[in-house]
Amino acid sequence: MMHYLVILLDDTSVAYCHADNPLEERCLMPLDTLRKAILYGMKENLMIQYVVPEYKLPEEYNLLMESIDHITIGRDIAIYNEVPDAITAEIAVLRLTIVEFIARQHDIAALLPKPKRLNICLRDIDSFKDAQTEDYKQALATLNAKVLEMFKQGRQPQLNIITDRLQLDMMHNCNAGIGNITVAPNGKFYLCPAFYYNERMGINNRLNHHKPSSDYSIGDLEIGLHIPNQRLLKLDNAPLCRICDAYQCRRCVWLNQRLTWDNNTPSHQQCVIAHLERNATRYLQQQLRNAGSSVTNEIKEITYLDPFDVREQF
Repeated sequence: MMHYLVILLDDTSVAYCHADNPLEERCLMPLDTLRKAILYGMKENLMIQYVVPEYKLPEEYNLLMESIDHITIGRDIAIYNEVPDAITAEIAVLRLTIVEFIARQHDIAALLPKPKRLNICLRDIDSFKDAQTEDYKQALATLNAKVLEMFKQGRQPQLNIITDRLQLDMMHNCNAGIGNITVAPNGKFYLCPAFYYNERMGINNRLNHHKPSSDYSIGDLEIGLHIPNQRLLKLDNAPLCRICDAYQCRRCVWLNQRLTWDNNTPSHQQCVIAHLERNATRYLQQQLRNAGSSVTNEIKEITYLDPFDVREQF
């Protein structure tokens, strides 16, 4: 069931997830298209999430955007493509490379007390090598220590890659195409902004042979939404994922398609990173129990980092 409509207001809107935005020329969504997108969201009872560019929007856009409840990515949620000296927003996303995340682990830990919620988003998961496993584990341990310290102080830190798994008892993934959909400046629907970027860059769409090779659209504001084989995006049709308990994993469908040629099958890189994070949360859970906190959703010990490696056990 759809819950969110992501409205990408400009070709140069901020990137906020795993995919970088390679588009450099401004292309602002026409005001009438924005009006139609808002109306679509209202009719479908969807929560609006605007994704804004860094430049100041015309006042008529701001007035129209304020006509409905919404969250603005790039304003309400601050996006950083490096580790900043300070964070003033209540919710922030750090979009970092794996090397940056590892190298700046102590600086990131120092930022944790500032925002209400901090999300870490890796921009180059496809480059992750198994040789980086121990370094990634150490970076998670550094953040874990700060999170534990804050819990002991009576605070409730929110760090997506560690604390989310404490609360989850089922998969809570990106859900592009299932729980959310994107409308781009051209008035067309896409599974997420990354697929729009691919289309604009002319990148071949290997999985849809019924359209021109670079056409990733799945409908538009005039004819409506049509997702071919939508059931193949659902967890029920992902044999390993549906029995996995790394519930905080994003299961990024764009990365899935890039790295496995299947929207519903995560890559080895995604699985290993997600399980390293899951195991870090398990350690935090044990430390919280030792400190006298009650623990729910107990995370069990496992002997693998990629379920595919031990699929015969499932």
